[in-house]
Amino acid sequence: MTASSPIRTERHGDVLVIVSNTPPVNALGAAVRIGLEAAIKEGAADQSIAAMVIRCDGRTFFAGADITEFGKPPVEPMLPVLVDMIEACGKPVVAAIHGTALGGGCEVALGCHYRVAVPSAKIGTPEVKLGLLPGAGGTQRLPRLAGVALALEMTAKGEPISAQRAREVGLIDRIVGEDSLAADALAFADEVKAKRPLPRAAEMAVAADPAAVAAFQKENARRFRGFDAPAANVDCVVKATELSFAEGLAYERQAFVRLMTGTQSAAQRHIFFAERQAAKIDDVPADTALRPIARVGVIGAGTMGGGIAMNFLSAGLPVTIVETAQEALDRGTGVIRKNYEATAAKGRMTTDQVEAAMAALTPTLDFDSLADCDLIIEAVYENMDVKKEIFARLDGIAKPGAILASNTSYLDIDAIAACTNRPEDVLGMHFFSPANVMKLLEVVRGARTAPDVLATVMALAKRIRKVAVVAGVTYGFIGNRMLMPRQVEANKLLLEGATPEQIDRVHTDFGMPMGPFQMADLAGVDIGWHRDPSRIENVRDALAAEGRWGQKRQAGFYDYDEKRTPIPSARVAEIIQEWRGKTGTPQHQVTDEEIVERTLYPMVNEGALILEEGKAQRASDIDVVWIYGYGWPVYRGGPMFWAKTEGYDKVVAGLEKHGFAVARSLRAGTIQ
Repeated sequence: MTASSPIRTERHGDVLVIVSNTPPVNALGAAVRIGLEAAIKEGAADQSIAAMVIRCDGRTFFAGADITEFGKPPVEPMLPVLVDMIEACGKPVVAAIHGTALGGGCEVALGCHYRVAVPSAKIGTPEVKLGLLPGAGGTQRLPRLAGVALALEMTAKGEPISAQRAREVGLIDRIVGEDSLAADALAFADEVKAKRPLPRAAEMAVAADPAAVAAFQKENARRFRGFDAPAANVDCVVKATELSFAEGLAYERQAFVRLMTGTQSAAQRHIFFAERQAAKIDDVPADTALRPIARVGVIGAGTMGGGIAMNFLSAGLPVTIVETAQEALDRGTGVIRKNYEATAAKGRMTTDQVEAAMAALTPTLDFDSLADCDLIIEAVYENMDVKKEIFARLDGIAKPGAILASNTSYLDIDAIAACTNRPEDVLGMHFFSPANVMKLLEVVRGARTAPDVLATVMALAKRIRKVAVVAGVTYGFIGNRMLMPRQVEANKLLLEGATPEQIDRVHTDFGMPMGPFQMADLAGVDIGWHRDPSRIENVRDALAAEGRWGQKRQAGFYDYDEKRTPIPSARVAEIIQEWRGKTGTPQHQVTDEEIVERTLYPMVNEGALILEEGKAQRASDIDVVWIYGYGWPVYRGGPMFWAKTEGYDKVVAGLEKHGFAVARSLRAGTIQ
């Protein structure tokens, strides 16, 4: 080892311990691979060494490959060569696992002859989440060591398994002490140093299991729809049962390269980095002192307010929730309890955790009880006058330094902040429904929002497990502003000859979870309706006037059965046809291509305008908003990344064909 190597070796009698120390995650970068190769060769060549142990300092075993190297010139030894070399070693090599052994780290462990792990360790191959597969023999060694069924689960779904489960299926040879890993691994190496033949995954037989493969594919068909990588993982695991190990490795390598050079993996890797970049505020130093948040107040115990409260309760923060009527308060707290109990019924919480969360909730009708809160979030309905009144009242109640936030989806944060004498303490926190489930949080920075307020809320978002994106003040912020042109064009297309089901199908075929009209039915056709049945100005008014309010009424743009399955509606077709006649809209054969050009391309155009106006920090932030807030397919990387892969010239031509004014940066291809 050189002095600068991240790998060091320690001799303990006739056992050589190879230690990696590259915090925070001990990624398997080039320097680590070079050091491991040298250490294994050192142990193999030294006749006084009988066995080796590979372990890591810090909080984890190798947690994966260094993905910053993807796309760069390769540096030998590449991971597949290194893992093969470990497995081929003539002396026992023991992996000592703590923290997480993920991806390449798992494959290093699989290449070792033995594996020991602490009880809290987790082992997995999450490469599928980056549009890839384990490329260092993982799809070939896993089925040989643990069977086809588990190999499918680990590779194609990418979820790690516990050390205990790994022990049960044979991936782990021994569970060792949580605080004695180094000593216990040494002792284990001493036990096995003389055993021969060495257990090598490459030399093990694996039985085909077509029933397990068929069941797995059927069970996960909806989850995998549109993705290339899960099918490639399944294919490679199946090939492990059909080919020799060497042939299987070659097949895996070809599949890995095909995925690595494909658009889907590029998109998924883009989002991986974009999510981390979104947490950074360009003009606020990372070391900005944060305001302490010990108690959170929520105004409104409805669907949004209750969901928002759950985020903080689940993170261990006490919450005061305020309502204007006891019935609404009781209903809201009852829903919170019901949601927690449903989570406990699924085994994701204990009864004690449910009770602890509910004990941290203080429901009240007393607005003044918000005085001791460090963060107060208003979550009432979308009415500017009501919100202004609430913030003016809060101004006289909240303690100095308290952060005041609105959960508005569209409204002007600066106008709300102007109702207080502390606009620097005001910002938007736009949660997405259901707020206790959806990961996205748009953090809306007002013109006078203080830097430490913004930094505090961004840090708090991470604490409550949200993916936060900074947005500027503009109607609809990032996500909803981009949604509006899509909805406008979808409604125009209805009058021009398309049907709700055609427009929605184009969007679901694209990979969206639902189309514009399915989304309207889910949210409620009556949302934003003026409530005057005699005033009918468009198709949506006509539906609302007839009580077709969406799924909650089993009738909206679609009819719905008891399972809420959408069924094309003859009555809706009649209403649309009536409005075509009333408006005198010319009809034409609407193609799927036109629907894409008129609903998805305008979203990209609006995103470019948002960037030009400085209402988003970066194009990748917009992609994060649409991935985590609206279900844009991750394998397309978000609307701005997708536009780049489509080709800006193609998007511009499609927009111009339909008469849209094109954003300057989109036309110039300079979106960033």
